[in-house]
Amino acid sequence: MKFIVSSSALLKQLSAINGVVTTNPVVPILENFLFEIKDSVLTITASDLQTSMITEIAVEAKEDGNIAVPARILIETLKNLPEQPVTFSIDHDTYAVEISSDNGRYRLAGENATDFPKIPTVSNATTVDMSTEVLASAVSNTIFATSSDELRPAMTGVYINLSPTNTTFVATDGHRLVRYRRVDVASSDAASLIIPRKALNLLKSTLPSENVPVSVEFNQSNAYFKFNSIKMICRLIDERFPDYENVIPAENPNLMTIDRSELLSSLRRIAIYANKTTHQVRLKLTGSELMISAEDLDFSNEANERLSCEHDGEDIEIGFNAKFLVEMLNNLSCKEVTLKFSAPNRAGLILPAEQDENEDILMLVMPVMLNNYV
Repeated sequence: MKFIVSSSALLKQLSAINGVVTTNPVVPILENFLFEIKDSVLTITASDLQTSMITEIAVEAKEDGNIAVPARILIETLKNLPEQPVTFSIDHDTYAVEISSDNGRYRLAGENATDFPKIPTVSNATTVDMSTEVLASAVSNTIFATSSDELRPAMTGVYINLSPTNTTFVATDGHRLVRYRRVDVASSDAASLIIPRKALNLLKSTLPSENVPVSVEFNQSNAYFKFNSIKMICRLIDERFPDYENVIPAENPNLMTIDRSELLSSLRRIAIYANKTTHQVRLKLTGSELMISAEDLDFSNEANERLSCEHDGEDIEIGFNAKFLVEMLNNLSCKEVTLKFSAPNRAGLILPAEQDENEDILMLVMPVMLNNYV
């Protein structure tokens, strides 16, 4: 089998799916890309058994065939080649792969393509369409709040709930929660699924900068994403997601609206002086003034700043983990944010002061119990 392809075009396609390949996979052949040629189209597959990504590229080829090619050595070779046509020659008896370029010849040991695991197909699927812009926004606004605790697998992914009127994306690690809702994406069939964090990270890094349609299909076990020449199939997390709606306080009489970038900058400075274990910062609201303070008794470090804000409600003092507040505010792009509080021992809510007509973002952060100054 022989085919000719542009080195830079091939590298671009391989780089898009290379994130799936792990260094020590359960099955050794998964260190390879699966190359399959049919009718002068090269289909390339990468997989780690849980997630698979597939891409296609046109090549010059006179015959069909397949081979498993070592991913790392192929990527490194192409990265260091200038743009030029390269010829791949495959010996199906020995599985040897020879790459010929203007610069020289490179020989590497391939493997039998039949040993590569079969990629699951999605049958009896529910389908929903959205744009890459919507999907990227949903992933960016939620993925940072997922848990890394493998003992609570449901929280290691993003929960997606489809309804006839909207689609809701939710992530939580037990200390914070993000609910991102889109009214411009809906499905006639109500359904829900949990997509693993790794699959969403791969998706986020692969989505093109231009806004193109994404087709999403899923059943009880797998989800299937398709855009441009890229396809991704991932195994869903088969667990029950926590009842997140009950965690969100319904009554929040204390409202504060403040400039997001000013609050973010202040928190970043004050957090330097916070205890390195609790990362606790205090927010003290008095009238239209917010005092942010932190201390680390172990090293006698202390800091406070005052900011102006709009405040509706009673005076309140509440403690939060500064890292969580900074990360949440950093993921918002609005000019002003509104913080809602009910009591010092209840969760606080963060949301844009003005929401886009198609999206609704709500972030929840659990309080850190206040320690009195000594």
